[in-house]
Amino acid sequence: MTRAIPVAIASLALCACGGPGVSGGARPATPGVNLDLHVEGNQLLYQGRPTRLLGVSHSGSEFLCLRGAGAGIFEGPDPDALATGILSWGHVNTVRLPLDEDCWLGIRGVSAATGGAAYRDAIVKYAQRLHAHGLFTIVDLHWSSPGAFPAAGQQPMPDADHAPAFWASVAGTFAADPMTVFDLFNEPFATPANTDAVDPWTCWADGCRVTQSNGAVSGSWRAAGMRELVAAVRGAGARNVLMLGGLGYANDLTGWLAHVPRDPLGQITASFHLYNFNPCADPRCWDAQIAPVAARVPVVTGELGENDCGRSLLDAYLPWADAHRVSYLGWSWNPWDCAKGPALISGYDGTPTGFGQGLRDHLAVTSP
Repeated sequence: MTRAIPVAIASLALCACGGPGVSGGARPATPGVNLDLHVEGNQLLYQGRPTRLLGVSHSGSEFLCLRGAGAGIFEGPDPDALATGILSWGHVNTVRLPLDEDCWLGIRGVSAATGGAAYRDAIVKYAQRLHAHGLFTIVDLHWSSPGAFPAAGQQPMPDADHAPAFWASVAGTFAADPMTVFDLFNEPFATPANTDAVDPWTCWADGCRVTQSNGAVSGSWRAAGMRELVAAVRGAGARNVLMLGGLGYANDLTGWLAHVPRDPLGQITASFHLYNFNPCADPRCWDAQIAPVAARVPVVTGELGENDCGRSLLDAYLPWADAHRVSYLGWSWNPWDCAKGPALISGYDGTPTGFGQGLRDHLAVTSP
């Protein structure tokens, strides 16, 4: 989200078998079985068993790095303390980390203390510490921008100037880490009004020209499509699972199956974002739009939240997602005002907000 807020450790595992999981060690190798996290049909498997990604997003790493050396890279405590609070919620096995294009690539004036090699090293070490607690990580291209404009917010589509290079670098960095998933672009929102594409799904798949006129980015620029980003990842030699978010800020999957690019490794999942203020926020829409995709490929609800500080949406969606083997991660594990974040917690010890209570209660009783 963040719209409202201006290397392998394969032996460390947590399996959410048929649902959220409990921590455990590595199982003995089984000949002929792919033990890495991977896609088979419409399921994710890890160490040979069906797995869902259940957990939270932790915001901060997409914007603090832009504020100079004194701001740091991550919000909150160290990753060990962060993991302790998250795992106190029950059957949690995943943390999503939003990334910034400028900070990862070390371009457009980012401080050397928080960008480039320093940022990349920090992200890798943070992910490794989370893995040590049995947690998968998802890294996503959250903030980006074209040309010389700083990557200080969300764009309708990934920019062709830097996003393919970003993913080639991320893929090369995490290629040996089977517990990290790549979320290729946080929330695409290409439309005929902001692109030259008559059908925005063709822009989503193949790229297009984006035209903007706002305070952050203005002018016309070329967007990269999902096909180009998938090629960048696979060209770097990474076999990691990929998440591709739909249009409408990842809330629209209507054209996803018809336009999803081919992955030579067959390791693509659909990313769906759900907030109470989204158009597709009721069971009738989920049945019509999400269920057909979930019947074909794994669906990961990469962001899930309520800005009303309540839990009515979660109480409806989480059982539906369980029934359709859909993964989900709450936004976000930050002690912000839930109406502006929205935030799951009021403290990093895991004290929930009203909305966060809905996710915590469900994770506590959902059987692996």
